Amino acid sequence: MSKKPNVIVFFTDQQRWDCMAAHGNPLGITPNLDRVARHGTHVYNSFTCQPVCGPARSCLQTGMYASETGVYRNGLGLNPEHETLAQCFNDAGYRTGYIGKWHLATGGRGPVPEDQRGGYQYWLAANALEGTSDAYDCVVYDSDDREVKLPGYRVDALTDAAIRFVDERQNDPFFLFMSFLEPHHQNHLDDYPPPDGYREMYAGRWTPPDLAALPTHPQAEGEYPGAIPTGGSAQQHLAGYWGMIKRLDEAYGRLLDALKSLGLLEDTIVLFTSDHACHFRTRNREYKRSCHESSIRIPTVLTGGPFTGGGTLGELVSLVDLPPTLLDGAGLEIPDQMSGRSILPILGGKGTTRANPWPNDVFVQISESGMGRAVRTKRWKYAVHSDQTQPGAAGAARYGEAYLYDLEADPYELRNLIGYESHRPVADRMQARLLRYIREVEGESPEIVPADTRQSGQRRVSDAEVEM
Repeated sequence: MSKKPNVIVFFTDQQRWDCMAAHGNPLGITPNLDRVARHGTHVYNSFTCQPVCGPARSCLQTGMYASETGVYRNGLGLNPEHETLAQCFNDAGYRTGYIGKWHLATGGRGPVPEDQRGGYQYWLAANALEGTSDAYDCVVYDSDDREVKLPGYRVDALTDAAIRFVDERQNDPFFLFMSFLEPHHQNHLDDYPPPDGYREMYAGRWTPPDLAALPTHPQAEGEYPGAIPTGGSAQQHLAGYWGMIKRLDEAYGRLLDALKSLGLLEDTIVLFTSDHACHFRTRNREYKRSCHESSIRIPTVLTGGPFTGGGTLGELVSLVDLPPTLLDGAGLEIPDQMSGRSILPILGGKGTTRANPWPNDVFVQISESGMGRAVRTKRWKYAVHSDQTQPGAAGAARYGEAYLYDLEADPYELRNLIGYESHRPVADRMQARLLRYIREVEGESPEIVPADTRQSGQRRVSDAEVEM
């Protein structure tokens, strides 16, 4: 590269991993993302560390877990003492910019005070974009807190602004964070509004197996106390959701086209990822905030610089690993505050040293309307829940076992194995993993109450299977 690589984050809101053909989606709605996944680096097993908007965004801005940032629920602002990605790139001489949804200020929906913008130099955003705009009424605010109405469907309007930013700064290294509301629902409508005509293209088409199965269940098995499963909203919302993702993919393709036309494609690292996924009210009364794949598993693809030709990465990667990955890819120092680690050492099958192996699990914190913690390996998922803590608290002193899934036999998490005598060895080992994470990340040692023992009729899990 003739200069420092440019870096762009293409960040969506509430996007499931299985929107991609690479994960089995047959609708062909992400041709650009799938194409780049083949030629760039596809993080096949990518997970949020907090399945709710504000906390997840704090993790991606800082490389820290939500309990470390202090943003463990919506409505809390970033701690100015924590170094952000923007500040890291500012210090390296980059021009930094933010466009779209912020959701990390303590004020209202619209303008964000300069001291709460995370250090970004250029600003065209709203704190709660869903509260200031609609699908065809995109209103954001500039660096002087002036209202700016951008023309077009909201995804296109923000993408146009991003392309203008790139075009005007192509001679200097830049770091641009593009933050979309889509495919999150539009709150005041409780609808997923796609561009005109796109809902009709996907009405009655493919439904992911977990969503197809769960709406017929009289009760979501193992649901935490107090929750009222509604049967799900997938049939009402899924066509619009797919249409929104289709337009996002088109916008992603337009951004790459712009970079190519300006001769910047090879010298620009582009990360596509999301804050969390969506289960369409099949697991609890809302759309996320659960331990299930439909809440925590997200699409993640990188290209440009060292990520071109990186292949498909099979290791489990957390949202907190992406900030150090971007800094490492740009050749910048990774702050000591970051809990995540760069994936660069494990690209191309190189692996990590025996003294510093890549973790074989990921840790998830759940808070706000429900309080829980989870740990996932490639085969097993174990989660606990507390119903004795007021919503909005940071954590709990006492949890109860809530879920255990064998993802090899039950990838759609339709059979909760928690409490089964046959799977007690797995639960015990996973509980130890979870407690280790809680101690290391949160500095706490909560009590975990075992689930009531149940007989399953299954054979006892072997020691070798416990370790998977």
